[in-house]
Formats: sequence, C-alpha cells, structure tokens
Amino acid sequence: MNRTDRLYALVEHLRACAPRRVSARALAARFEVSVRTIERDLAALQQGGVPIYADVGRAGGYTLDKSRTLPPLNFTPAEAVAVAISLGRAEGSPFSRSARTALQKIVAAMSAADGASARELAGRIRLLAPLEDDEPASVPAVLEEAVSTRRVVRLAYIDKDGTETERDVEPVAFTGGTHAWYLIGWCRLRGDARVFRIDRVRRAALLEETAPERSFEDITETPPNAVVRALEFI
Repeated sequence: MNRTDRLYALVEHLRACAPRRVSARALAARFEVSVRTIERDLAALQQGGVPIYADVGRAGGYTLDKSRTLPPLNFTPAEAVAVAISLGRAEGSPFSRSARTALQKIVAAMSAADGASARELAGRIRLLAPLEDDEPASVPAVLEEAVSTRRVVRLAYIDKDGTETERDVEPVAFTGGTHAWYLIGWCRLRGDARVFRIDRVRRAALLEETAPERSFEDITETPPNAVVRALEFI
C-alpha cells in the first residue's frame, strides 16, 4: 500500500473506530509499518485539517471527530479536478489557506481509486501564474481572520499613486473577481468607507479591538467599474 492509499485508509479506520481511541502501535500493526511512520502519517493528516485528536498514557490513543469529517464522497475524478481548479485560482485571495485544506479534505474523503484517478488527471493540468509575487504570504490569512472574527486590522497600504500609509480599518466584507480581491471596510484614518486592493496591502496586523457591527449595505464605496453581487452558496 502506498502512502496516499494508507492515509485514506487510516482516516476511514479511525472514523469506523470513533469515538474509541486506537494506539499508534495498533495502527502500525494494522498497516504493517513502523510506529514512527504512523505517527508521521497522523501528523500530516492533522496539518491538513483532519480533526484527529490524541490522548497520552496507557489508555490513550488517536481518535477522529466524526461530526467534523466527510463520509466517503461520490465525486468523479473530473468533478474533483474541477473543484481543484477553482480552489487553485483562490491563491492570493483572503481564503486561499482554507481553500488548500478544503481540497485536502475532499481528496481524503474520496475512494482510493477515484482519488488516484483525480491526482493523475490533475497532473495533466497547469495553471499560469505571475513570474513575480511580492505580496507577503501572511496578508490574505490575516485579512481572512479579521473579517471572520470582526477584528480591527492595521494595514500598511500603498495607494494607486504609490504612496504608503498606515491605517486602522474596521473590516466589513470582501469583494473580488478574476483579477483582484478587495477588502471593504471603515477607514479610521479617512473617517469614511474605503476599498483596499489586497495586492496593495504590504503588511497587516490584527488588533485586539472588536470592530463595530456594520453591514455591507452600510458601506457605499465599491471597486471602480464593477457590479457587486452576493456569493451564491447552495
């Protein structure tokens, strides 16, 4: 059994045993690998967002939270690759980190055969990307958390004329399209609603302060030459 198949089987075995704990030694014996290999596999799954928990001690072991996992999915390989293409284009967006973990969960929940076919098909697809990208990798993740938790965020922002300013922003919403993503919020420096292109944010830091509640309708500023519509989530 190769590692990819073993990771899938490991998740399914823990799901079947939950909520009972299973020791690393028992898992190693089942999959005919060393305890160290199983522990590396479990760590990789945890880093990928699979909700696996461990207890230490004689009665300890590993278990999986069924309520936060997907049962085996009937995605076809082509459907899985279509999802991967969409999520792959989320790079640089405020939810790019979540897109990567979502894809890992989808593939882990597919059957071993379909997952292998999807990976083979994905290997025949290439996405074009800019040659240079000087955007700090942490910026989209910080802005995602700012909107999700409604925390005031401090931005180092470069405007269209190349002038850099530091400003505290009360985040309200994201908007974006094919070429750019924007953070919409209340700018305390300007005392008004503003739209910030995410690729012009050089640094972003969360503050401890919770932002006042504002709805999207409270913010009148929108990106130029754009019609804003709600994200369809069905």
